[in-house]
Amino acid sequence: MKFVLATQNPKKKEELAAILGDLGVEIVTEEELGVKVEVEETGNTFGENAALKAKAVMEATGLPAIGDDSGLCVDAMKGAPGVYSARYGGEELSDEERCALVLEMMHGQTDRAAHFETYIVCAFPNGDWFAAKGECHGAIAFAPMGKNGFGYDPIFFRTEEQKTFGQMTAEEKAAISHRGNALRSFKTKLEKYLREHPEA
Repeated sequence: MKFVLATQNPKKKEELAAILGDLGVEIVTEEELGVKVEVEETGNTFGENAALKAKAVMEATGLPAIGDDSGLCVDAMKGAPGVYSARYGGEELSDEERCALVLEMMHGQTDRAAHFETYIVCAFPNGDWFAAKGECHGAIAFAPMGKNGFGYDPIFFRTEEQKTFGQMTAEEKAAISHRGNALRSFKTKLEKYLREHPEA
């Protein structure tokens, strides 16, 4: 069975294909199908944005589509940057500048609790859909540490590992990350769906 991934990011395809490989499904990107769907992320939650992406790409391609949305939620910032994580402070900012902005907003804060959240939604042409969620809890560091990963990874500190995401290897991060948790949950749900819908 073929699924189209609602993304322009080839790394996301590799990640998903590696996790779903043994289910016998094929993952293709919008680009490989010759389509490019611009989706306005107008949702108030990660789940709403993931669903908007999946539904739009499913309608454009006629294939089951997988959409996802992720972000960083900081308690002392009332959940910000949240759904605006990728464009917090303005589209033109770099990852480093966005991290610096969060650290500036957190100056003097003692409550540094934060979590990353991912939602993955799968939409089928017959109207069926399901969602999977993953979270990873940690704290905002006092300064960036580590060069690995992307986005807010250098300032997201995990007490258990005594490292930021930016200091972890890809394997260490995948074992505990919000995306890793969401992808594992998604695989379980997709496996169940395919078992219950052999005609799919």
